[in-house]
Amino acid sequence: MTSRMPKDKAARTAAGQPARISKAGRAKYSPASAPAKALLPTVFANWFKSRGWLPRAHQIALLEHAKTRRSTLLIAPTGAGKTLAGFLPSLVELSESKKAALKGSGLHTLYISPLKALSVDVARNLQAPIEEMGLKIKAETRTGDTTVSRRTRQRLKPPDILLTTPEQVALLLAHPDAPFLFADVRTVILDELHAISGSKRGDLLCLDLARLRKHAPEMLTIGLSATVARPSELRAYLLTQDTPEECLALADMVIAEGGAEPRITILESDEPAPWSGHFARYAIPAVYDAIKQHSLTLIFVNTRMQAELVFQELWNANDDALRIALHHGSLDRGQRRKVEAAMAEGRLDAVVATSTLDLGIDWGDIDLVVHVGAPKGSSRLLQRIGRSNHRLDEPSKALLVPGNRFEVLECRAALDAAHACVQDVALSRSGALDVLAQHILGLACQAPFDPAELFKEIRSAAPYCSVSRSTFDRVIEFVATGGYALKAYERYAKLRLEPDGRLRVANGRIAQTYRMNAGTIVERPMIKVRLVGRRGGARCGGKAGAPRPLLGGRVLGELEEYFIEQLTPGQAFVFAGEVLRFEGLKETEAFVSRATADDPIVPSYNGGKFPLSTHLAERVRALLHDRSSWRHLPVPVSDWLALQDERSAIPQTNEVLIETFPRSGRYHLVAYPFEGRLAHQTLGMLLTRRLERAGAMPMGFVANDYGISIWGRRDIGAMIDQGQVILGRLFEEDMLGDDLEAWLAESSLMKRTFRYCAVISGLIERRHPGKEKSGRQVTMSTDLIYDVLLRHEPGHILIEAARADAASGLLDIYRLGDFLRRINGAIRHVALDRVSPLSVPILLEIGRESVGHLGREDILRESAEDLLRDVMG
Repeated sequence: MTSRMPKDKAARTAAGQPARISKAGRAKYSPASAPAKALLPTVFANWFKSRGWLPRAHQIALLEHAKTRRSTLLIAPTGAGKTLAGFLPSLVELSESKKAALKGSGLHTLYISPLKALSVDVARNLQAPIEEMGLKIKAETRTGDTTVSRRTRQRLKPPDILLTTPEQVALLLAHPDAPFLFADVRTVILDELHAISGSKRGDLLCLDLARLRKHAPEMLTIGLSATVARPSELRAYLLTQDTPEECLALADMVIAEGGAEPRITILESDEPAPWSGHFARYAIPAVYDAIKQHSLTLIFVNTRMQAELVFQELWNANDDALRIALHHGSLDRGQRRKVEAAMAEGRLDAVVATSTLDLGIDWGDIDLVVHVGAPKGSSRLLQRIGRSNHRLDEPSKALLVPGNRFEVLECRAALDAAHACVQDVALSRSGALDVLAQHILGLACQAPFDPAELFKEIRSAAPYCSVSRSTFDRVIEFVATGGYALKAYERYAKLRLEPDGRLRVANGRIAQTYRMNAGTIVERPMIKVRLVGRRGGARCGGKAGAPRPLLGGRVLGELEEYFIEQLTPGQAFVFAGEVLRFEGLKETEAFVSRATADDPIVPSYNGGKFPLSTHLAERVRALLHDRSSWRHLPVPVSDWLALQDERSAIPQTNEVLIETFPRSGRYHLVAYPFEGRLAHQTLGMLLTRRLERAGAMPMGFVANDYGISIWGRRDIGAMIDQGQVILGRLFEEDMLGDDLEAWLAESSLMKRTFRYCAVISGLIERRHPGKEKSGRQVTMSTDLIYDVLLRHEPGHILIEAARADAASGLLDIYRLGDFLRRINGAIRHVALDRVSPLSVPILLEIGRESVGHLGREDILRESAEDLLRDVMG
């Protein structure tokens, strides 16, 4: 039976405390009962027995729900067999069903995962039970790597089970034959649902589910997730929202019993954690020793820059010739696949990886996960440590390696949250309007549509259940004409009105271009990095003379265009685990050769930096305030906090500490909100504007996940004492009004956000038949359109979408607003005559470069010693 949650209760839940997955109502693992045996056909029961397995209670529960056609969310820990549980209803139904008259192509089950590699891996694992039980069931994958001929055949004669990605589903729905292809779909399985639902990819997928239900009204949805903070949101995602004004329809839920408690420790080495930085060079000997003591170690980091640096440091320490590999999204796909195969086959001792290996792919017998740097969220930590001992009844083993002293506090808070099984709570979000525009254009490519009917369909998707008809009509107008300011240009006229009131795509060229650009992942301008030899190379044109590539010179991967443009010929940098020399650039390829260098730079990458989660920030503030908990911290860290308590103050959990002090001819204001890097950067921009108006003459600011420092020419502490700066007014919530608007009008941030919305919505297409726009061309086009719209149509739907993106993403406005409300009347100011101990890590952020260096921590250590001399006077 479908349950419902009143919308006001859903809103209260969204604003509530971090979720705990209660043990109440969980199914117990036990041998299959008599009803379970009746649900499980003999051939399946015998297969489980031949493997030495017993069906899990949650696997049988999903069979029961599927028998009665009840869409269900399964929450299960890593290693609990949740993917097999998701497929069991389809496998059983396909094995028992007799050939019936088909309405369409015969496609029975869609399996959708957020990663191509996950689809491929699951298909491989699914094939084993199909073959071992002798089932006459055909399963295939469909990703961007699938050949054109196979993709064409799959539309006309698909397998029984198709394993694919959200982008491929959108493309299939945009084909004229979509009603035929999907008419017989009985089940849709959404794997790792938590990883996609709260994003633009999730918005598009939920819209696609609404369209799939039109083609297959009896479709059942099964959601699989290992880490869920608020199950109600995912349960609503799985169902049609037919009365969204009153309450949300919720799918059924099955919660699997938890497995063994993870064994998590925090590294305590002879060398204390540094004051600042994120690369943890101090810990490399300890990490290397841990690798030697285990069969296969997976080393997670938060950014690609960290991955390159940590790999390089481990390789330099590799006196035992251990088999260590590197895996991140900028490496060549072929190289990543080789690493994955070597992991699965047990031919590696360690892999340094980013989030590319986060999700539920079984990469082999990993017996230790090392997390270098703080995880930034308890859910992310639980997801990553679940890669270790990927079996339910064995504890995952993890080692946390803090990169600096604040990260020691964060790692401690994350460890406590993991042991308490507390997840982060992501803010509820409304569906993105640029995604809605892309979806509408895709549906028009499939067939003409009636706007009134489509509006009802759109509102049935949970992220869009509250969208108004006026907003929907504005999106339709944008897709059809580009909007008021652009409708005079034929190139933006993509829909035509038919006599019966339906809208159709204007011409076949638009449909072709849509299919080349569909999706919500906006790829940044990338340059291929090709390895060549230096001797005997003939010169060729480009940014600098580049040697002609040798025969077989291989592509190592891709780097972002802006980084390559900073390099000069001869400069050394680290990429793909090697030290490389930049030789030159021609068109979209950078030529490099192998080199040696004592201090090569490391590319920094846009994106990939996770801000500190709201829940973990609360735990860090509580840990900081609770002096009795300091005894669990390393001695250098507890001594640091004790010195702060003596020289300045330790903030209460519900207040913000503001310190002011002079240093080196400047006057600093340091605040400790603990609200994450994005919110702090926005706060810094707005505070400097207010301080400038007050006459404090601010010169700049820096921010990290824990605090912010603003420095200027006038004594800000004295101005506070004299009433020239009133902290209560300085931190008033109204800064998110006119001050924010004025800053956005001056900054380039809105143009960048608008650029992404323009690409996703289809206003600007990067790819055209036979050609592709460069990143610079896309930037010029979108910047020009943004200026035109801001001048002539500031209420344009894409500007509205860009503002919403900026508020929830790069600016973190909602979190900043919560902070300002929380500290209203709870600001503690401490005026000091010198640097405070707690401010040292934040002050070390001043002057940091946009690219990393292998010797960076030595520089930071020297700077920290200088600051500590100031602290001690």
